[in-house]
Amino acid sequence: LIIKADVDGSVQAFSDALEHLETDEVKVHIVHRAVGAINEEDVLLAGTSGAVILGFGVRPNTNARKNAERDGVEVRIYDVIYEGVDEIRAVLEGMLTPERKEQIVGSAEVREVFKIKKVGTIAGCEVVDGVVDRKLNVRLIREGVVVYEGEVSSLKRFKDDVAEVREGLECGIAIANFNDIKVDDVIESYIVEEVPRTLAEATV
Repeated sequence: LIIKADVDGSVQAFSDALEHLETDEVKVHIVHRAVGAINEEDVLLAGTSGAVILGFGVRPNTNARKNAERDGVEVRIYDVIYEGVDEIRAVLEGMLTPERKEQIVGSAEVREVFKIKKVGTIAGCEVVDGVVDRKLNVRLIREGVVVYEGEVSSLKRFKDDVAEVREGLECGIAIANFNDIKVDDVIESYIVEEVPRTLAEATV
């Protein structure tokens, strides 16, 4: 970042506020800070360093504005410090690795196993909780240990292909590229969501 402001106190306040946004994952690197209008030298430095110019209470002069447009240098102008801080916070939060949260949608217990030529192993199951969804990934659990994770290649009610099967109903489940299914195995249907994190969460 390059910071320019109308008075020295604003330069310091803006810089301090931005540096407080740092976490172990994202850093704020201020390559230059000074009082005065945004000039050609600021634009040149931003272009060579890949920095964004932040102006508080100042504007670029005519040549600086033209050079910034020509060179693709980003210039952001603020009249209130917290607006600039909030905007940079949002940018930094977008750089954080999102948190992965898993939700079990449904589970089925294997009651019977059928070996079918050219098809593979079909698990005759009863859905004991929630919904088994054809589109979602599944994991096969045997005696509390995850044996395999993959996709559903077939989900049937009797002989009909279905999109989902709800709790209390029986179904046939085939798992893509996996045939080692045994009676009493549990097949879980789940989703993993990526939840954006905040800088406050990243510092915990």
